[in-house]
Amino acid sequence: MIHPEDITGMVLAGGRGTRMGGIDKGLQPFQGTPLALHALQRLRPQVGRCMINANRNLGTYAGFGVPVHADTVADYAGPLAGFVAGLKHCPTPWLLTIPCDSPRLPLDLAQRMAHTAEREQALIVLAAAPELQRDGQLQLRAQPVFALLHTSLLTSLQDFVQKGGRKIDAWTAQHPQALCCFNLANDDEHAFTNANTLQELQALEGKT
Repeated sequence: MIHPEDITGMVLAGGRGTRMGGIDKGLQPFQGTPLALHALQRLRPQVGRCMINANRNLGTYAGFGVPVHADTVADYAGPLAGFVAGLKHCPTPWLLTIPCDSPRLPLDLAQRMAHTAEREQALIVLAAAPELQRDGQLQLRAQPVFALLHTSLLTSLQDFVQKGGRKIDAWTAQHPQALCCFNLANDDEHAFTNANTLQELQALEGKT
C-alpha cells in the first residue's frame, strides 16, 4: 500500500509565465493568497512532505515554509525540468507534482492517484479529467503535469531531458503508466482548469 507519508508533493512554479507577460505566475493572488501557496495549502494535508520548484523569487517561495528547489536543467526547460528537480530531492518513494496555476485541484488527488498506482502496478500515474471538445462533447483527457512518479524513474528522466526531450507524454510512454480519472458525479469540473493569463485567473476566481 502507498500511504500519504510515502508521497512528497511538489508545486511546480518554475515557468516563465510568458502568457502572463513574464510575471511570476505562482505569486499572483487567488482569493487573496499567492497561487503557489494556495496550491500548497490544498496539497499539504494529502501527503507526507511538500516542496516547491521555482526559478526566481526563491526567498519569497521559501517563506511558504517548505524546501524550494530550482531547475538543474538550463533555460526554463518546462515541466520535465521540474520533475527532475523533484525526483532528485524527493525523500520518499513517490513524488506527486501539481502546477501552481490550478487552484481548485482535488482535495483527494493523492489518495486516488496512489490507489491507481497500486491497482495498476504503475510507476507513473497521470490525472485525467473531462474536457469540452469543439463538437460540444466531453472527453477524458490526461493532465500530465498532475503526475505521481516513482523515484526510481530519475535516471531515465535525466537521460531523456539531457537528450533534448521536453514532452511529458513522450517520456511517460516509455514506462508502465496509468490514468486516474476524475469524472465522478461530485468531482469539481474546474479542478484541473489552469490560469494561463490574468484574465483566466480572474475568471476562475469568480467560478463557484
